[in-house]
Amino acid sequence: MIVTTKQLFKHAYGRYAVGAYNINNLEQTVGLFRGNLGKSAKNEDPNDNAQSAPFILQISRGARGYSDKRFLEAMIRTADQVFPEVIFAVHLDHGTEEACYDCIESGFYSSVMIDASHEEFEKNIEITRRIVDRAHAKGIVVEAELGQLGGVEEDVVGSVCLTDPAQAAEFVEKSGCDSLAVAIGTSHGAYKFSGKQGLRLDVLTEIQKALPKNFPMVMHGSSSVPKEWVDRINAAGGKLGSASGVNEDQYLPAAKLGVCKVNIDTDGRLVWCAIHREAFRDDPANFDLRPIGKAFMAEYAKYIIHKNTKLGSAGQLEGVRKSLK
Repeated sequence: MIVTTKQLFKHAYGRYAVGAYNINNLEQTVGLFRGNLGKSAKNEDPNDNAQSAPFILQISRGARGYSDKRFLEAMIRTADQVFPEVIFAVHLDHGTEEACYDCIESGFYSSVMIDASHEEFEKNIEITRRIVDRAHAKGIVVEAELGQLGGVEEDVVGSVCLTDPAQAAEFVEKSGCDSLAVAIGTSHGAYKFSGKQGLRLDVLTEIQKALPKNFPMVMHGSSSVPKEWVDRINAAGGKLGSASGVNEDQYLPAAKLGVCKVNIDTDGRLVWCAIHREAFRDDPANFDLRPIGKAFMAEYAKYIIHKNTKLGSAGQLEGVRKSLK
């Protein structure tokens, strides 16, 4: 069942965060849906809801242009039929104004993100307001961003600029956005922190105080870049270097302060890379893509289950279902 992020956030606010996972292909899609039902294999107990979770399926501009956006949309529609128990939102990640309009008019997306954070404050508000007006007329909700993360997202190179709490309140009021992605120290890609740096929960606390009551915030660049997966990639011929990410133990504290959505993309790519590199290393005679795809789907589903446990969303699916009635 496809719902809006606004519906998911109403249930999650102050209690847990909903995982927002980017997908690009069939294997990621199947692994994602299985994982959010708490299943890493087909034969697991379909009545066990202890690990089932609501989630947000994110499609980036890069994913939409990878082949043709209609392939992705068809896979998601099919997955919704194959896994009828799921509850999720379909979200455009880091959209331009043009991409947002395209998704709004498509009738498929339940949520879009307009990323005008690289613009001046007033220009960001102006662009976001245009998207909000168009989206709300179609019953679609809008995520916006204020402040800038480091790293690279699509074709935008960011320099860190933490969100100003006072500006956040003004931005939300004038733009009319439904959720706000805030910059509290994270960055895109595999290289987020050095030393003992971490999330600026002090800044997040001030932003929460400044915003309207129960207004949902979003945390981008939140992959944890687990050493286990980095080591596996490097042992199979990779050269990632000293990658580091967000401490998973900071997810829930951030959720308690109003973060309802946590974006996770890099970690999924690491799982994909490790499984494929190991398969080519361990069975160089194999030329069948299906055994590797099956191995990835199972491992990715397990990793989604793990992430949802850290986010606090595991076991929340039935609660969300009841809240929608």
